[in-house]
Amino acid sequence: MNRITTSRLPLLGVLALAASLAACSKQDDRTAGQKLDGAIAEAKQAGAEAKTDASRAADSAEVKMKEAANATSEAVTDAAIVTKINAALVADDQLKALKIDVKAQDGRVTLTGTAPDASSQQRATTLANAVDGVRSVDNQLVVARNG
Repeated sequence: MNRITTSRLPLLGVLALAASLAACSKQDDRTAGQKLDGAIAEAKQAGAEAKTDASRAADSAEVKMKEAANATSEAVTDAAIVTKINAALVADDQLKALKIDVKAQDGRVTLTGTAPDASSQQRATTLANAVDGVRSVDNQLVVARNG
């Protein structure tokens, strides 16, 4: 009888090991259909998150494009303002012989140079203000002293 008990020991050890391994492994009692439903739900969630991320990226790109377009438009507008003011100064009999430097940034115009008198200085401001797109004029023209 001692022989039977000794021969069953390895079998009992294997069964005990199998039982402990089974107890340690994670149990997933879901059916194959439930697992598939879970995978589909996860895929839908990932798709929704990707769509949201893509939408945010598109919105950001649109904002940046509009900002760039506005900056380009302002640069073109400033160049047009300078050109129109220079044309007005050259067309004016009192100011055409003067060297007046015109600069514009965001519609803000700066006039520098020398004017022969205060009325010429004021006339340059009036002509610059008359140009479309001019927001303000900083007249830094210096009135020349005679004598």
